[in-house]
Amino acid sequence: MIPEYCRALEENEISEHCFDLIFAFDEIVALGYRENVNLAQIRTFTEMDSHEEKVFRAVRETQEREAKAEMRRKAKELQQARRDAERQGKKAPGFGGFGSSAVSGSSTAAMITETIIETDKPKVAPAPARPSGPSKALKLGAKGKEVDNFVDKLKSEGETIMSSSMGKRTSEATKVHAPPVNMESVHMKIEEKITLTCGRDGGLQNMELHGMIMLRISDDKYGRIRLHVENEDKKGVQLQTHPNVDKKLFTAESLIGLKNPEKSFPVNSDVGVLKWRLQTTEESFIPLTINCWPSESGNGCDVNIEYELQEDNLELNDVIITIPLPSGVGAPVIGEIDGEYRHDSRRNTLEWCLPVIDAKNKSGSLEFSIAGQPNDFFPVQVSFVSKKNYCNIQVTKVTQVDGNSPVRFSTETTFLVDKYEIL
Repeated sequence: MIPEYCRALEENEISEHCFDLIFAFDEIVALGYRENVNLAQIRTFTEMDSHEEKVFRAVRETQEREAKAEMRRKAKELQQARRDAERQGKKAPGFGGFGSSAVSGSSTAAMITETIIETDKPKVAPAPARPSGPSKALKLGAKGKEVDNFVDKLKSEGETIMSSSMGKRTSEATKVHAPPVNMESVHMKIEEKITLTCGRDGGLQNMELHGMIMLRISDDKYGRIRLHVENEDKKGVQLQTHPNVDKKLFTAESLIGLKNPEKSFPVNSDVGVLKWRLQTTEESFIPLTINCWPSESGNGCDVNIEYELQEDNLELNDVIITIPLPSGVGAPVIGEIDGEYRHDSRRNTLEWCLPVIDAKNKSGSLEFSIAGQPNDFFPVQVSFVSKKNYCNIQVTKVTQVDGNSPVRFSTETTFLVDKYEIL
């Protein structure tokens, strides 16, 4: 029973899945006697669907769809108002057209969404005042005080009490307490997202990558600047500058500056100044190849899966390769493995976890056995993050328009996965 919910018989694992174990043992033991149930029945009993939960989720999804529709309608109204103001020669909302960029548009949409969702929340009526004085009725706060007193007694006796944050995985805790980025007065965020679909027998069905450089200036004295872009991409990326950026200057000298050099970039707002797109079916462009090879055996399937990093300049962090498993067959038997694994019995998945994949650790493999058919182990999904972008487009220098004096700047680079599947 315990290996069904815990990966190892350790205190941290049992503490993390304590409620799952309690509910499971509750199905086994009734009034001190063992019930005649098997593992499949226990799993069915503990995972019973809740009609109230389904209704709640349906209502919430309906509210989210309505909020998104209202958000889009409001965004169209704002854009139409901006266009009308520009036609009449009035000062348009935002900064000289930058307000209609993808970045500010998304932030405006997010603000609208938050406003709508806040208005949909039911208001809680204040509790009526009760007469003071002793009462023999049940007190709602009494149970919590008893628990606190019990915990204090355990601490006084020398027992170590594990807080709720100790139950979290280490990766989740590091994400919550990630160190802040050291931002200068001129800060750039370079972000790329990849969508990739491969076939299980090889062949890249589609790979699409979108990237953007977003500029944020926190000091108005650095508003009139130019960005020196170094483009070492050799994969045929399509570049596009913002309409307010001087396209001829960028084409001739790889400089990002405003068409009117007398104007300044907006202050204290994220501005998308350059974006790029790459779409290909060339297999050599796949950053991380995954080869999953399930073969039938007498007891089920022996699965061999391996990865290989094709882009040596990349460094992928927190890589998770998720393999679906058949339901109701128990945990897989792990053979050889590079890295670590997690078996999620609720979602019937096996997560192959690799903290870093780079040129020094560019390949690895996993072997496991489990009952099932070869089609049960697809689609394989991959997720990772990287501080190095895929297309080798960087800002190497920032100078002021007057005098070409250099300006201190900071850069934050992120390469993320939108969808990465092997079908």
